[in-house]
Amino acid sequence: MHKKLLNRRFCVAPMLDWSDRHCRVFWRQLTSEAVLYTEMITTGALIHGDAERHLNFSDIEHPVALQLGGSDPSALAHSVRLAEQWGYDEVNLNCGCPSDRVQNGFFGACLMARPALVADCVKAMKDACALPITVKHRIGIDEQEGYGPLQEFVAAIAEAGTDAIIVHARKAWLQGLSPKENREIPPLNYALVHQLKQDFPDLEIIINGGIQTIDDAASQLSYVDGIMMGRSAYQTPFILADVDSQFYGQDRQTPVRGDVIRGLFPYIEAELAQGTRLNHMTRHILGLFNGEPGGRLFRRYISEHAHRPNAGIEVLEQALQLTDDALQTMMTKRTVSNEQ
Repeated sequence: MHKKLLNRRFCVAPMLDWSDRHCRVFWRQLTSEAVLYTEMITTGALIHGDAERHLNFSDIEHPVALQLGGSDPSALAHSVRLAEQWGYDEVNLNCGCPSDRVQNGFFGACLMARPALVADCVKAMKDACALPITVKHRIGIDEQEGYGPLQEFVAAIAEAGTDAIIVHARKAWLQGLSPKENREIPPLNYALVHQLKQDFPDLEIIINGGIQTIDDAASQLSYVDGIMMGRSAYQTPFILADVDSQFYGQDRQTPVRGDVIRGLFPYIEAELAQGTRLNHMTRHILGLFNGEPGGRLFRRYISEHAHRPNAGIEVLEQALQLTDDALQTMMTKRTVSNEQ
């Protein structure tokens, strides 16, 4: 299996219900270099559930990192061995998710209160495989104040051998805020993440949270080693089309949106033949034409037709034709207007 070396200058975040394998194949039409992260998968799901369903992915997705949820060192060790067998490029430990379900399973952001335990987890994962082990966490939780608790947490996991940390530059409130509110209400504090880089210069540090544009992302590289973008990349995915040139120095022309969709056709047809429903794949591409002529028609047509039994490539072909027609109409109007 071909694997690409990891360069985390630009990463696309793990997002529950969003960053599944179909979505990652779509993103790969836009960037060949960004490191992509899976949805969080619990150690219990891998050990007691259908590991193949959770771990299966396509070669085109490399470089791809598996994000794990868990707090038992032995279970995490078992899970990273599975990740290595399946060919992942990295394993990331979730210490940032604030949902009640995650807390009840004792993983996610609540682990920031237990730096020694997280260090034990990191060490067990490092000892169990040859993959890079990283940790994604917040700048603090609940009543933790200031820089001290964050510094203590990072010092512990750095000592345990973590290869990189990904820091969501917001505190997580485990009581009183929903997961959605925890992504929006706690204020961003990039300065704390920048301070970490000064204090841990040998540790690779990736910043996450509130990064909306490629320019926002590039500006962070003066302070940290890389950036991670989440919802902005999902909702306006064409952002990713400039990643390879802006962050990796590749001489790559910006792709045409229609070609991005057509590039997915072989994958979609193969998945359809295996029984995957079209809408399970197309739900991730609805934002590709945001702000473009025919963008609303594109979204509407796919939304109305992709869920139907036996829906196939023709749905996408028709949706693309609507965008072509809308662009032609706009250009014709401009020509007429200029002639007048």
